[in-house]
Amino acid sequence: MDLTQSRIEGLVGILTMDHHAKRNALSGALMDSMARALERFRAEAVRAVILRAQPGIKIWSAGHDVNELPHTRRDPLGYDDPLRRIIRQIAEFPAPVIALIEGGVWGGGCELALACDITIAVPDVTFALTPAKLGIPYNITGLLNFMTVMPLPLLREMAFSAEPVSAERLRAAHVLNHLVPADRIEAFTMDLARRIAGNAPLSVATMKESLRVLAAAHAISPAGFERLQGARRVVWDSQDYIEGIDAFLEKRPAVFTGT
Repeated sequence: MDLTQSRIEGLVGILTMDHHAKRNALSGALMDSMARALERFRAEAVRAVILRAQPGIKIWSAGHDVNELPHTRRDPLGYDDPLRRIIRQIAEFPAPVIALIEGGVWGGGCELALACDITIAVPDVTFALTPAKLGIPYNITGLLNFMTVMPLPLLREMAFSAEPVSAERLRAAHVLNHLVPADRIEAFTMDLARRIAGNAPLSVATMKESLRVLAAAHAISPAGFERLQGARRVVWDSQDYIEGIDAFLEKRPAVFTGT
């Protein structure tokens, strides 16, 4: 069963996550389905893409599929992780990708949404970075991606508290582009996508790539990177990591000891 739906309307590709049973958790299968759709859109030379969930859904994406995280205490979220691949594919896609967001956005779903070039949400949705509730350290590349699009104090609060943040607050911080009522968001998003698609595609593609390269120009020393990798290994080797995953799967509160 394909976990996405995709169609092309004129010069606009519409990619819909469609795994309601798992609240669009970012499983390898869902990410692979999204990748195939984006490859088709590239081959068909679409000039704008809308990434969305089904209309009216309560959860846009629940983030990483916890069932796919290992119990082996091995850091699985490296360069070839499915989410890392789809984030790169969106960033390198030659046309703008617009996130249409209805429903809450959790964990890695936040990175997926904010990796899009433009984000449009209904006013009552919330965003939550949840790894701290699971005893997981967020991927370093992902943290850099968040730093590109949001103020550091806000990112710290979201990462440390793991509590939901309103779309209104993120819009005020210029993290989201637009807040649009649910009864108008589809028409608003499609209108913007069509206006983008009517512009010169080579010009848009070159500006998108230029902004991507410039925004990614973060400086970090080799020693600093090794220090971060070492800190991540401590977390993956901890009892708290096992406790966080077990508690989630057993649907009970986790009891973290810092060991």
